[in-house]
Amino acid sequence: QVQLVESGGGLVQPGGSLRLSCAASGFTFSTYAMNWYRQAPGKEREVVATISSFGFTNYANSVKGRFSISRDNAKNTVYLQMNSLKPDDTAVYYCNADRHIGIGPRQTYWGQGTQVTVSS
Repeated sequence: QVQLVESGGGLVQPGGSLRLSCAASGFTFSTYAMNWYRQAPGKEREVVATISSFGFTNYANSVKGRFSISRDNAKNTVYLQMNSLKPDDTAVYYCNADRHIGIGPRQTYWGQGTQVTVSS
């Protein structure tokens, strides 16, 4: 059974840091791209950071230079290091696993999310 379990969210002051973790199980972790999304109240879910199965990374413009995504295939875990946090970063953060090879069917999995609140 596929599971993605996020942890590490919480309340932090502006300018502070948090590290989110996502523990994966039930699929071949190393063959999937891993992503972090976030969703603020009243807004659509948006991608924050992506790391491919080869280790290539991409970031939303709003978090470039502040956030860093990494993965540990031996631990089946993906991380999101968040520095210089702003109130606009407040959202529920979701872990996502995604794979689409050639013209075959796409496979994607979602975690339940973890709340990040940036406030003084």
